[in-house]
Amino acid sequence: MLFYPVYALLFADFGLSTGQISSLFVIWSVVSFTLEIPSGAWADAYSRRRLVAIGALLRAVAFALWTFFPSYLAFAAGFVLWGASTAMTSGSVEALVYDELASAGATDRYVHTVGLAQTTALVAELVAMGLAAPAYALGGYTLVGLASIAISLAVVPVALSFPEAPRVERTGGGSYLRTLRAGLAEVRVNRLVSRAVLLYAVVTGMGAIDEYVPILARDMGAPTALVPLLFVLPVAAMAVASALADRWAEISAARLAAAVAVGGVLLAASANTGHPAGMVAVALCFAALELFDILTEARIQEAIAGPARATVLSVAGFGQEVAALAVYAGFGLGSAALPVPVLLALVGVPLVLSGGLTRRWLPPAGSSS
Repeated sequence: MLFYPVYALLFADFGLSTGQISSLFVIWSVVSFTLEIPSGAWADAYSRRRLVAIGALLRAVAFALWTFFPSYLAFAAGFVLWGASTAMTSGSVEALVYDELASAGATDRYVHTVGLAQTTALVAELVAMGLAAPAYALGGYTLVGLASIAISLAVVPVALSFPEAPRVERTGGGSYLRTLRAGLAEVRVNRLVSRAVLLYAVVTGMGAIDEYVPILARDMGAPTALVPLLFVLPVAAMAVASALADRWAEISAARLAAAVAVGGVLLAASANTGHPAGMVAVALCFAALELFDILTEARIQEAIAGPARATVLSVAGFGQEVAALAVYAGFGLGSAALPVPVLLALVGVPLVLSGGLTRRWLPPAGSSS
């Protein structure tokens, strides 16, 4: 999506302060976590692939608002639509893939499949970022926006082409309320799942700092036209991590905790270097978060015993959005006294401290209820 590396700059260039930009991220996050669990139950009871297609349409409308009606209200409305899209997609794709693999007796291929999908998505994002700079130079934010709208619309037929067994066969009748209750009960009763869900939410929610990376790059001295190219570094690092995730599927909790903690240290140390070269260390932090994301989500999948898989994953997504909201609120409130690089450095602290939770709560590979 060509908009990804520059939309924070779009907001800033239309006169929004860091606090106002953070308020947009708060709107995005509030909508996402409000709809997260209801949409997960809907995906279980209705159709996961159709929900993903609807989400892509909403995202296209959001980008159209930003492109043709740039203002705070249009940006806010766009984030409402994008938040709904995020909620509809979160958990739906992962649950669809896991259940289809389960029906083929191939759940051991889940980490490989998701890692490959993530790598493909990130490489596509790298291509988009490489195109964002010349697109911005050629046609400004308008051309970047038009390309992003087209890409979002292209997702619709792809999503509808996914195979999907009838949900009614797996949810005991397809009742929305019954599915919702089953998913919430799984999180409440299954201790292995509940701990892993909380752990996943806390650590991956810190990944919300990616919204501030373009601003960080510019604060490091990079011109606007170079920012998309610098943003390639963390995305490339995440692509490598996802590509290698299958090799580390059996990693111990202690080693994964150490990787996240080191990522936090690198983030804190590099954010205030005052030079674009600091983006290399920031990229390594994002690689650690990507690896944690894939492996922890896979172990949550393995631990789920009931039929409401997307609902359970949506609870994890809900917690992730709550943590992200805390990040956005912290940046919004802290921006009055501290610059963005200092605020980003402070995020390294909870990443380092999360190691203790990871050692105690990360389910072992192959865990089941």
